[in-house]
Amino acid sequence: MNCLIVGGTGFLGYHATLELLRRGHRVSALALPPLPATGLLPGEVRVIFADVNALPDADLAVLLAGYDAVVFAAGADDRVTPKRPAYDFFYKANVASAARFFRLARAAGVRRGVLLGSYFAHFDRLWPEMRLAQHHPYIRSRVEQTRQALAACGSDLDLMILELPYIFGAMPGRLPLWAPLIRYVASPLPLLFPAGGTNMVAVQHVAAAIAGALERGQTGKRYLIGDENLTWAEWLTRLSRLTGREKRVVTLPAAAVRMAARGIRLYHRLQGREGGLDPVAFVALQTAHTFFDPAPARQALGYGAGGLDQALRVTVAAVRGNPLSGR
Repeated sequence: MNCLIVGGTGFLGYHATLELLRRGHRVSALALPPLPATGLLPGEVRVIFADVNALPDADLAVLLAGYDAVVFAAGADDRVTPKRPAYDFFYKANVASAARFFRLARAAGVRRGVLLGSYFAHFDRLWPEMRLAQHHPYIRSRVEQTRQALAACGSDLDLMILELPYIFGAMPGRLPLWAPLIRYVASPLPLLFPAGGTNMVAVQHVAAAIAGALERGQTGKRYLIGDENLTWAEWLTRLSRLTGREKRVVTLPAAAVRMAARGIRLYHRLQGREGGLDPVAFVALQTAHTFFDPAPARQALGYGAGGLDQALRVTVAAVRGNPLSGR
């Protein structure tokens, strides 16, 4: 297939590009300049420097002509704390952007697509009593993004949604988003963290899932992509061991976590800002076990199992300025 990746020079887009090339597909990357590292992508990859949201409809339609498949790996994640109301920002970045893109891709004759979303949308469906989309602007945007993107594709463009958990690995020119946490783990400070845990995945498996979805995914299907379910204590113990400063994880009481969350929310409000994840409401999700079985998606899309320890090792090495191979 001739594939276009929106966000092709980002963390997930970079690894998806390499995986698709490995499988014999042609790949173009649509991204904001500059490249994070010289020679980031192989020479056969066409890199188009443009803001997908700033391109007029007519220009984007021309750009999309001739592609068989697209991957939307752009948008805003939950770390952003925009001005209030936060949902306006996340709607524009995640919902409107994706819906417009897939509407124009469908009109241009694109037949296959992958949307990279969040596993928080899965837990919004699984645990309706938590009202996650109601409490958290970011989660609401991911739920609505899927709905509107599927509607934009209609029956002409087969769209698969990958719902992604915590992702580990590295790439040239970009510091892993886990850098602040890893520096904390490696510090002499006591290792304090809430109860709970989640699913985690190596970036290579995300890349393989993206390629698998384009090649064999079922239209309209939401795939939960993951490797291992770990408690926070298990995860932090592995990280501390990799930093060479193995130490015991002290689990914070929920009351202390809620108190800290109220302080964060007050700080945001004083700044006129609002988090994509409401800090106080998020405590219930953070201290839960957001576990799931990745086997159905792994079987359907054909990506591998294992490899999380190596992905953690690569992540720690990249943060500490001694990068191992990202592949």
